[in-house]
Amino acid sequence: MIKINGNTDGIKISLLEELEALDSTEYDRSAFVPESLANSVAQITAKINREIAIYLSRDGRILDISIGVDSSVSLSHISLRRSEKSLSAVRCIHTHPNGDSTLSRPDLSALKSLRLDAMVALGVDENGKMTEFSTAFMDFSSPEEDILQFNHVSVKHLESPLWFQNIIEPNKSEEFFDTGHNIERAFLLGTDSEESLEELAALAESAGALVVGRAFQKRLKPDVATFIGSGKASQVAQEVQVGNANLIIADEELSNVQLNNLEKLLSGRVIDRTTLILDIFASRAKSREGKLQVELAQLNYKAGKLVGQYEQLSRLAGGIGTRGPGESKLESDRRKIRDRIAFLKRQLKELERQRDLQRKQRRQNAVPVVALAGYTNVGKSSLLNTIAGADAYEKDELFATLDTLTRKVTLKDGVSFLLVDSVGFIRKLPTELIEAFHSTLEEAVQADLIIIVSDAADPNISEKHRIVEEVLSKIGATEQKRIEVINKCDLLEDKNSLNIPNAIMVSAKSGEGIEKLLNTIAKHIKSRQKNYDIFVPYSEYDIISALREAGNIITEEHQELGTLFKVSLNQQQLGKLLAKSPGLDYKLSKGA
Repeated sequence: MIKINGNTDGIKISLLEELEALDSTEYDRSAFVPESLANSVAQITAKINREIAIYLSRDGRILDISIGVDSSVSLSHISLRRSEKSLSAVRCIHTHPNGDSTLSRPDLSALKSLRLDAMVALGVDENGKMTEFSTAFMDFSSPEEDILQFNHVSVKHLESPLWFQNIIEPNKSEEFFDTGHNIERAFLLGTDSEESLEELAALAESAGALVVGRAFQKRLKPDVATFIGSGKASQVAQEVQVGNANLIIADEELSNVQLNNLEKLLSGRVIDRTTLILDIFASRAKSREGKLQVELAQLNYKAGKLVGQYEQLSRLAGGIGTRGPGESKLESDRRKIRDRIAFLKRQLKELERQRDLQRKQRRQNAVPVVALAGYTNVGKSSLLNTIAGADAYEKDELFATLDTLTRKVTLKDGVSFLLVDSVGFIRKLPTELIEAFHSTLEEAVQADLIIIVSDAADPNISEKHRIVEEVLSKIGATEQKRIEVINKCDLLEDKNSLNIPNAIMVSAKSGEGIEKLLNTIAKHIKSRQKNYDIFVPYSEYDIISALREAGNIITEEHQELGTLFKVSLNQQQLGKLLAKSPGLDYKLSKGA
């Protein structure tokens, strides 16, 4: 996920969204500086008259975006280096709004201190057109690690692959532009259960890591100092070395003490399950709201772990004059995180207000809401696509989709409802995510009916169903009626082997059981409705369109003075009609 760091004050949201959208824009990732990407950034630079910096990985991915000379970026987010001596595997491309691409002292200082692959400055004129560019690289052939500069170069050479020849690792004579080095080799640590560790492996693979080993030690509670105990840690250190792992992932949330001790004992970077899940969410969020929610969750989690870890929050553009007198690095980082959290909460509050208005409109229109809920990767998006003819993203991976998707469904008998799908659940779902995604998860709380989807092919189906119930209870979705659905039944040989009572067996892939599910949904919706006899005189025929829209018309009988309708309505729909026509003549049908 792109994070817009730095001085965003006074910048239109539409321009910030343009910057965020760069991540999904097509550009040549093999180019040193993709020209289409550079042109987009140059145009936005002219509009805001501030510097914009983009950080690209060696395989051309956008890792971060920063605005303004006083902007800041978390080095831990953009550095892909494997050791202190190697390069960061990141190149910085930034704009100079005055049209002059000359690299400044801070530019060259950042190149050296952060050990960037390259520093590139793009000169941009007032019309948003690139005038020239300059670039610099670390020169490790010099005993003092000098800098190799190329100044005032024509922009027609931006994409040349020859620039990559200047990216040389220290103590290596060959070019070091190999995307294979960016694949993180992960070693997993667990103390809970083998099932939980297996799920951690799936999470790591979803994040793009290669799992090269794992160690499990059943403990009633993790060791307070080293998570797995010092003896086990010594054994794991050897396995990490044999597997050439450069990332260690713990299956529980780690304290600062545990994290620091493990990094020393295992000689590698250590993260916990929460950090991994937040990272996956960050890479999958597509909507503006989703990105804001994930960043808020990350910052809230980081804020709680700031003490003892602030070295990882080094800023690219800190220094003299950027902090208050006497303010320490830790205090500065706390302040920046606090300010950013406040900003994100304001943005999300506005989006939540808009979502509340949408819910209010739904209630006024009296359209029932049916929410899909379930463990991640049970096929909720596939089910949405099958029922509603939607085009939600589908993939066999954890948290393939995060953003809420709503589609209107109208059945053959005229019954209509809104089908809502949102983020899947998982065991040990970070509290920060539940809090950040509150407005999104609120869709389940506000729904009239919840469909709980389980995976027929999952051997841990009962345990995961229990976790889904726990999360629904935690967010307050306990009063609605439920429909239990077991998806992927086409993969099951014995359909009587599952122990979820009254569950409907379906296959989103083959369509099996879908008709039964739709009939059950319709039955639940109709149970909230009653049949009314409504007489509409010819003089008030303008109400008929609203009548047809509000309910399901069963019969029409044309009479001398008007038409008698038998209509199936719920209380909200009836109230909406009466608000438009207070004198409407209606009564409950016989037997209703």
